[in-house]
Amino acid sequence: MAELKNLQDELDRFRLRLLAAALFVLIGFGLLAARLSYLQVTRYEDLAEQAEANRTAVLPIVPNRGQIVGRNGEVLATNYSAYTLEIMPSKVDDLEGTINALAEFIDISARDRRRFKRLMDESKSFESLPIRTKLSDEEVARFMARRFRFAGVDVKARLFRSYPLGETGSHLLGYIGRINQAEKKLMDDWPDEQLANYKGTEYIGKLGLEQSYEAELHGQTGFERVETSAGGRALRRLNSHAPTPGNTLRLSIDVRLQALVEDMFGDRRGALVAIDPRSGEVLAFVSKPTFDPNLFVDGIDYDSWRELNESIDKPLLNRALRGTYPPGSTFKPFMALAALNTGKRAASTVIQDNATFAFGNHVFRSHGDKGLGPVDMYRSIVKSSNVYYYSLANEMGVDLMHEQLSPLGFGRRTEIDVEGEVTGLLPSTEWKRRYYKRPEQQKWYAGETISLGIGQGYNAFTMLQLASATATLVSGGQRFRPRLVSEIVDIETGEKRRLASDALEPLPYKPEHIELVVRALHGVTQEGTSVRSFANAPYKSGGKTGTAQAVGIKANQKYEAAKMEEHKRDHSLYIAAAPLPNPSVALAVVVENAGFGSEAAAPIARRVFDYLLLGLYPSEEDMAATRLGKSGAPIGAQRRAVDVPLPGQAATLPAEAEAAPGPERVAAMPARVVDGANR
Repeated sequence: MAELKNLQDELDRFRLRLLAAALFVLIGFGLLAARLSYLQVTRYEDLAEQAEANRTAVLPIVPNRGQIVGRNGEVLATNYSAYTLEIMPSKVDDLEGTINALAEFIDISARDRRRFKRLMDESKSFESLPIRTKLSDEEVARFMARRFRFAGVDVKARLFRSYPLGETGSHLLGYIGRINQAEKKLMDDWPDEQLANYKGTEYIGKLGLEQSYEAELHGQTGFERVETSAGGRALRRLNSHAPTPGNTLRLSIDVRLQALVEDMFGDRRGALVAIDPRSGEVLAFVSKPTFDPNLFVDGIDYDSWRELNESIDKPLLNRALRGTYPPGSTFKPFMALAALNTGKRAASTVIQDNATFAFGNHVFRSHGDKGLGPVDMYRSIVKSSNVYYYSLANEMGVDLMHEQLSPLGFGRRTEIDVEGEVTGLLPSTEWKRRYYKRPEQQKWYAGETISLGIGQGYNAFTMLQLASATATLVSGGQRFRPRLVSEIVDIETGEKRRLASDALEPLPYKPEHIELVVRALHGVTQEGTSVRSFANAPYKSGGKTGTAQAVGIKANQKYEAAKMEEHKRDHSLYIAAAPLPNPSVALAVVVENAGFGSEAAAPIARRVFDYLLLGLYPSEEDMAATRLGKSGAPIGAQRRAVDVPLPGQAATLPAEAEAAPGPERVAAMPARVVDGANR
């Protein structure tokens, strides 16, 4: 019995173990079935997409960056295609050894190595970085024959930015450069759609119109789906969506005029802005010295950057937009208009100019210590009486001056369509309280007002502000927001989108007040301080010279330019408009440290008018004289503007581009090669 009972117990335990094993197997198969169902049903689409991604790759195709052209179609910024040799550091074990091996059959200079190292510091290791740009077909062939030896190294076709006219209009155009880490961080806050449009883009506008109109110039990124090998090489193209090129910017700038003015400045520093008072369109926007924006396309080398950045002439400073200067006597016509508008002084009121104006214990003097005798408002502008405006400033006071002159645009941004404009400074008692910290500095002293009347003291404006104010004055109070881009052209459809300057509310000046001031401006060219520069002009113009201190001198010290350092001498200024009485151009020009406005600035204005109104260029002799600041004499023989070639007109693209692949060749290249960036 005991044996039977033990056997039964053994059978029961066996059945229990068998049942447990069967249950375990059943649960196991159930889990496998559930997992299989989850993978093949629930996650089918996701896993199929991942599997497809292992076999294919989606590559962004960066669009062709839009062109920038002048008002007459001259190309200022364009693109050309060329091959680059690129390395992806994350896929290279011995980076230095790889570069040295590449250098055995491709020329890689020390500058190329320094630039590559800087790019590595600014970029992530999985990004493809150029070690050599603008390869010739022969260099491409030499690499392709050895390509199997270099993992993580490839040849790509990229679009390079080119500025065919070199330094002409460089401050206006700006330049593009590689997107740095700070910019990438800012881009993280962009909307997803905008960020997706920059996928694959490595270059972006850094300055000038390239920066301000980035959204128009960039275009829409396309994509290409390609089948890849296990090593990541593109095998064949599956499908694609072509990119949309960036739009073309057509400027209001007259490129020949721009080149003419820059040439007339020569090696001197300064700025000129010319505006059409009827529309607000900017005709010339000059800052000197200039720089070559082509230097920045590949990444500027250290020596060139140091030369530009450390130069005492500050060639990277956009003087037209960011350079502020005391306006000197060019401020007097605006002071006269303010006096008439407020009734503080009638046009017929006569002031005795004995060359000095005493205020308290201080004596304010005229330039040259020469009195003009009895002076009314007309004569005060024509002969540039300091005493007249010393007394007028004292009568008006700083706050009334600020109230009257601020609507003309002094001390405020014009809101021109390019980034970086400064406000300048039109002082007031409120400004001084806000600007200074100590109570004794915050107080406005009556004696500080006197020099403001002749455009000195705290006054500091840009040539853009001064030109805009001049345009408002000669147009009787009509105001426009200045504009550099006149239209945007869709490169695919050809549709032209006109960008009209915004008309602002006109200033309510009386016509008789405007007439008197403009008549006095004309008198300056006929019997005043700029008569020599405008002798025999076949058109009627008006202007006002100005000489502004660059540094202060003591009350008992005599100004002697020859004994001063060049950078401390007075600035030469001129404002002008022509043809009167309905001007089509108003301008402001400053030549730094060049002395009297009649000697350096006014002759440049005369040649601007000769070009715009008569279609004439200065002769080579007159041009050389202007560069040397010896242009007080009447204008000599001139050339037709159409006969004068633009700078770099014979070679519109860099020499390296001659051997570069054309656009049709780039389009036909494998997808992995097409994946590139505009420059």
